[in-house]
Amino acid sequence: MVIAFRLFKANAKNISSQIHTVEADYHVNVQDLHGTGGSAQLTLMAFVSLCSSALNLAVQDSLALVGNVTIGGVQQKVTNLADVLQVAFDAGAKRVLIPMANAPDIATVPPELFARFQSSFYSGPEDAVKKAVGRL
Repeated sequence: MVIAFRLFKANAKNISSQIHTVEADYHVNVQDLHGTGGSAQLTLMAFVSLCSSALNLAVQDSLALVGNVTIGGVQQKVTNLADVLQVAFDAGAKRVLIPMANAPDIATVPPELFARFQSSFYSGPEDAVKKAVGRL
């Protein structure tokens, strides 16, 4: 979560001039509902959550955001994209945001699974925020 907050502070103005990182307190609570253990791959999700909260805009319903970013904002490719999308579908996702780095991997996803989603690609963390909230 520390990396996500540093990314948030460094890039908030790229998202919106309405975000003021020093004039508000931000808290992110992550719960392991399935008891499978924490994940180190939550930087992008936490970044999107922080931006969503700062803008007072909800993330789109039934959205699965896959992938992660580094502290430098570089997106990381999802391994086993088909498996990740299957888990997202089983969890009720109807929309999915996929890193642009995974565009070539779409061919490995069964067409009947991929067709179940409204899918979009993001090119970086700022783009992921804009597509996740759908109104920037």
